[in-house]
Amino acid sequence: MKVKVQKIDGKAAGDVELNDAVFGVEPRADILHRVVTWQLENRRATARPTRERSDVARTGKKWGRQKGSGGARHGDRGAPIFIGGGKAHGARKRDFEQQLNKKVRALGLKMALSSKAKDGLVILDSLDLADAKTKALKGHFDKNGWNGKVLVIGGESVDDGFAKAARNLPGVDVLPAVGANVYDILNHDTLVLTKDAVEKLEARFNG
Repeated sequence: MKVKVQKIDGKAAGDVELNDAVFGVEPRADILHRVVTWQLENRRATARPTRERSDVARTGKKWGRQKGSGGARHGDRGAPIFIGGGKAHGARKRDFEQQLNKKVRALGLKMALSSKAKDGLVILDSLDLADAKTKALKGHFDKNGWNGKVLVIGGESVDDGFAKAARNLPGVDVLPAVGANVYDILNHDTLVLTKDAVEKLEARFNG
């Protein structure tokens, strides 16, 4: 698949041949759903448990007389009705981590890239800016018609000037190629890849 390459200011910069094995896969909703669910579940932290009656460090000795106090009969101070006692029916520890086959994860990323290749993919020659300012970068985005949420993926690393200029633009996220993932790709309207990012992504699957 041949795609036009452009500079950040919108000028043409040649063509690039995209690997159909990476950018030409027919997307499947079930695979993408599985990968996105796996991603989001693994982001969740472990649910913290509460201490129940058997977990609190309080005496189990009967602390008062059985009769004659005028109150109820009590034994263990760890009972839930006492301050410092265990919680009745407390929250249990829960881990939300899921396992997903590497082949399915790789296939999901290919499908996400392919879905953007059909509509919403832009290839840049580089992220170098003559004027690394937010206002100047916003002007380039407006000129190119990149509205809404934009995900920019660089090569080995992202140019510091570009990253700082894009930091204050709402809806714009910047990642290195190693951070490319299904959820972020699908969650943005426009995907911007550099030529280095294309090489890194294709090498990632070929390797």
